[in-house]
Parts: sequence; C-alpha cells; structure tokens
Amino acid sequence: MTPLASQPDLDVMKQVNRQFVTGVTVVTAMDGQTPRGLAVNAFSSISLDPATVMVCVQRTSSTHACLFRADHLAINILSTDQLDVVRTFASKADDKFKDVAWESGPYGSPLIARSSAQMETEIRERLQASTHTVFICRVVHAAVAERPPMVYSAGKFFDGGALAPLA
Repeated sequence: MTPLASQPDLDVMKQVNRQFVTGVTVVTAMDGQTPRGLAVNAFSSISLDPATVMVCVQRTSSTHACLFRADHLAINILSTDQLDVVRTFASKADDKFKDVAWESGPYGSPLIARSSAQMETEIRERLQASTHTVFICRVVHAAVAERPPMVYSAGKFFDGGALAPLA
C-alpha cells in the first residue's frame, strides 16, 4: 500500500473509535479437537439474501491461525449477563473454554451458552486488510434467545436492551 501523505494521530483515532457503539461478540472455531475463540467487536452484517456477515481479526491474535485454517466459525452475540465471558475471551488465557458452557453447532463450531444470538458460518473469503484479516462468511445456522444484547462504547459495557428510542 502507498502511504498516505497525511494520517490522523493514533490517539485521535482511538478517541474516534470510542465514540462508536458496537455489539460484543465472541468468534469461535475448532482447532482439531480444541475449541478456540476471542472477543471481537468488528462484526457486521453484509447481506440478508444470502445471509452474509463479516468479522475482522488482528493477525497477531493467538486465535487467528485457527480461524484462518477453519472452514466454519461461530459468532456468539453476547448477552448482558456475560461480562465473565467477554473478560475471559478478551484475555490471553490458554484455555478460554475451561469455565464456559458451550455446545457444538451443526457444523462443529462452538456455540456459547447464554448468548443473545448465535450464528454458525461457512468462511467464503479471507481478505488481508493492513494488520487484520476480514473473514467474509455465509450464515448456515442462526438462533436467537430472549436475552438483551451487551453493547460496548468508550471502554464500557452497557445493556443493549435498555436503549431509549429517540423521538
């Protein structure tokens, strides 16, 4: 890539990103017989028909190699009672699944219990974008629970179900 003539200050970009409210997800996949996962806030729907989503994962993440090799991955949208889960999956712990209840999805990806919603996806494309890989995925299984989602902004977690509508 050609460097830009001018780039915004890194601290300013961090402040800009903190202004964006985002959902909280844990992306998971199987590494042989071992479940792996990490907390990800760079998730987005791309299309409803066919159901297509994307997640971005930093290449230096200890989970990146597993995801890059995988055919399928799961996206677990965390609920408000899963602060313990997000803290575990945001950490560098070796066995993040040790105290987390989960089950295999139809294609084998780990689906985390108590999540607000879950998707299992087939990875269709892996795009290199600077320090990250963008995984473009087709949704092959989805489930929704009656649990309000957790949201994140400015370094704090909030109850996404308690949002107040604007006029």
